[in-house]
Amino acid sequence: MAWYYIVLLAAYCGTIVSLIAVVLSENRNPVKSLAWITVLLMVPVFGVVLYIFFGRSLKNTRMITRRNRRKLRKRESFKGVDTNKLPYSKANILQIKMANTLNGAIYYPGNRVEVFTSGHEKFDNLLHDLENAHQYIHLEYYIFTDDTIGNRIADILIRKASSGVKVRVIYDHIGSLNTKNRFFKRMKDAGVEIHPFFRVTFPVFATRINWRNHRKIAIIDGEIGYIGGMNIADRYISGVSYGIWRDTHVKITGPAVGGLQYAFAVDWSFMGQPLLEEKADCRVPHLPHYSAGIQMMTSGPTNQWSNIAMVMMKAIANAKRCVFIQTPYFLPTESILRNLQAVALSKVDVRIMIPARSDSTLLTYSTFSYIKECLAAGIKVYLYEAGMLHAKTVIVDDEFVSVGSTNIDFRSFEHNFESNVFIYSREVNRQMRDIFLNDINDCVRLNATEWNKRPKTQKMKESMYRLLSPIL
Repeated sequence: MAWYYIVLLAAYCGTIVSLIAVVLSENRNPVKSLAWITVLLMVPVFGVVLYIFFGRSLKNTRMITRRNRRKLRKRESFKGVDTNKLPYSKANILQIKMANTLNGAIYYPGNRVEVFTSGHEKFDNLLHDLENAHQYIHLEYYIFTDDTIGNRIADILIRKASSGVKVRVIYDHIGSLNTKNRFFKRMKDAGVEIHPFFRVTFPVFATRINWRNHRKIAIIDGEIGYIGGMNIADRYISGVSYGIWRDTHVKITGPAVGGLQYAFAVDWSFMGQPLLEEKADCRVPHLPHYSAGIQMMTSGPTNQWSNIAMVMMKAIANAKRCVFIQTPYFLPTESILRNLQAVALSKVDVRIMIPARSDSTLLTYSTFSYIKECLAAGIKVYLYEAGMLHAKTVIVDDEFVSVGSTNIDFRSFEHNFESNVFIYSREVNRQMRDIFLNDINDCVRLNATEWNKRPKTQKMKESMYRLLSPIL
């Protein structure tokens, strides 16, 4: 039987060498490549399994053909504006151009933005708009739960589909794994076109589990759009055992809804579904409160660049007065962290708000491991104590706001399919800053001296979990 073991050993060694060759050929960040090579060499068998699940790359995978992409843009029929003539700082104009270069993000002027900071507000508005839909409803959510709010929305979708309204739903298969199939089947049987994104089944389990559609988008009749951090689940309304669920979502009325519709259409096509025919209303209304300029930006593991992270880095680097960030998990890439430290050391007012207790103990400790480095650079760090802070917002100076599904962490920047709106508006910026400053009343601000006194056991856990940051 010795020959049998020799063959197995040779096959295993051949697999390791092949995987190392793949890692090297992808020309990744040297630190990350070295980390994977070390794991493959030092952790037998488990290292291979870990790489298959978390180490593979989807870079430069095309989500939609160029021909179909042109068709969708043509149907939108939006006449672009001369970005050089926009009433913003030179830095923000360059930022807008950068977002357009990265993934064709169109700048849409003349939008109205309503900000929701609780599930009650968001779902009351969404339910009303769904009830009044006449042509089509498009929903795309990471989590769609079989609970009270989930069933209320499902009931509306079923009624609308039966009355002739086109209803399409995308949900993430991993994010909604706890939702029973019969919940989705009920909608499908009633005429709702509903599909899981990257269904995880054997034998393709390992090739899909790491890539999740984390987007939270709704489009109604091409006239109203929703985007932000809230999934469809009761906890966004009723909170959790230790407090409220504090989140941020926005409702958009105006031509930027066309950007949300385009993003949904690309994902719909990516799942092998027919190209959408429905159009969005891209007219620019000249009405009071319709003054916000918006770019809709998507990113994911298929992109050459980390689109949203790139724009965030430029926005932070451009800061002259302030950078306010709310995020449930703070596991920044090296570039983001150095950017924040650099502007803070330049005496820009940099503030980061994270939950004192998140919905994941592992992610809480990983997040805490970065606090010391932030405090050392003069970054103000606040722990939100009223419950779970799930908002994902970035506010820079007086004009720029980012709202969407993207956390400040490796997973959002590198592995998840994410979507954010970049809003250019002094009015919205002022409103978001007021919300941030009001949330500080429910926070405790950390200082370096007290933070260094935390128990050694906690410090050890933070250091251990931080090693897992790139794959959490």
